[in-house]
Amino acid sequence: MLFAIGVGFLWVIKVEYHLGAHIWKGVLALGIGLALGAAFIPSFWGSALLGILGGSIAWGATELPDQEQRVAQGLFPANPRKRRSKQGLSIRWFLPPLALLLG
Repeated sequence: MLFAIGVGFLWVIKVEYHLGAHIWKGVLALGIGLALGAAFIPSFWGSALLGILGGSIAWGATELPDQEQRVAQGLFPANPRKRRSKQGLSIRWFLPPLALLLG
């Protein structure tokens, strides 16, 4: 469990750096979907690992907007190649619907 939390910190930083925080709703949906999908896995360990992974992803999704604030405050480096709007916030990229992502 602690390993999943530790990895969660790392991926939140990397996702915000490369993609921005605007995708947090899609990431939250993915995490919730994985956590709910864990209920349908017959193996105890498989279900437990998928549930922990889903919970960690869902929690990390709620941290993405906070990470964007920390970058704006200068606590973490900003991606110089990421386009910025006039207000200094990242431009909102198109996020395809979850159905397209899952195939």
